Amino acid sequence: MPHEVRAVVAVKRGAPVEVRTIVVPDPGPGEVLVDVQACGVCHTDLHYREGAITDDFPFLLGHEASGTVAEVGPGVTEVKPGDYVVLAWRAPCGSCRSCRRGRPWYCFDSRNAAQPMTLPDGTPLSSALGIGAFAEKTLVAAGQAVKVDPAARPEAAGLVGCGVMAGYGAAVNTGKVGRGDSVAVIGCGGVGDAAIAGACLNGAMKVIAIDIDDRKLDRAERFGATHTVNSRGTDPVEAVRKLTGGHGVDLAIDAVGRPETFEQAFYMRDHAGLLVQVGVPSPEMRIELPLIDVFSRGGAIKSSWYGDCLPSRDFPYLIDQYLYGLLDLHAFVSETIALDQVEEAFGKMHRGEVLRSVVVL
Repeated sequence: MPHEVRAVVAVKRGAPVEVRTIVVPDPGPGEVLVDVQACGVCHTDLHYREGAITDDFPFLLGHEASGTVAEVGPGVTEVKPGDYVVLAWRAPCGSCRSCRRGRPWYCFDSRNAAQPMTLPDGTPLSSALGIGAFAEKTLVAAGQAVKVDPAARPEAAGLVGCGVMAGYGAAVNTGKVGRGDSVAVIGCGGVGDAAIAGACLNGAMKVIAIDIDDRKLDRAERFGATHTVNSRGTDPVEAVRKLTGGHGVDLAIDAVGRPETFEQAFYMRDHAGLLVQVGVPSPEMRIELPLIDVFSRGGAIKSSWYGDCLPSRDFPYLIDQYLYGLLDLHAFVSETIALDQVEEAFGKMHRGEVLRSVVVL
């Protein structure tokens, strides 16, 4: 029997979000119904509200979530009712050309629920990143529900589903940071701070946090940054070189995704250093670099999609690191809020007042 629940819906481009009643169907083959316990407010949700990703309104927002499996559909064996899960927006299909090559973190046909969630009049909702978890219940593909240790608090665990995984994975999975490496991270929001934490956990010797907001730089130190640079009045490339004996860093991570931060990351690398871009640019942005510099500096430039993660492997690992006291997920949680406070949380996020607001149901 379909379920009527409260949820946060973006009805039209740029308009404030609304708490509406939506209809969530029972799970069909390969689907899972989840009782949502917590869901972080991510910049991506704001991008959906503003129509910056697609124009498929209305959107059911929220994707950085944890909860408990309520029901499973036919053929589901990965999880069962009562399991505690973190939701992933990548669920590898196992059969596309990337999966067949042993690279499921690049899956080209990631699974989502086949049935739409709807408004009461039958209007289908577009679920943010195939999840839609600013809701009391949500319907996802079974592969999106990743079982983790139930000892993890929901408001902390859910953040692994997006921002923490993206940043941590940019440093560890894409950047391959190792013992003794030097790392610079541009942009100290949730993704950047997770990259800092990941670099420190994997043995980086020097981790330089770069931002234009001293409040964010103070927070970055909590995640392990050994040095901070406020680039509002300082050339960050020169500052990084001074901190690294004139050489530059082994790994530069752009967690902002703008042409100017990309260029800064490019030039603050040591020779043969690696640049990882995890910040998401807008479609109209362009970069221009002297080709001789691209050639002569060597190294590599990589983009990091979702931290190049494999959720079934990486989510339980990060939750275990949290439970062991090695990864402070609580430090990412600035406040807990109710469903009807999401629009207010967007404003706080835009003004840089919070690292993460988390809806707790």
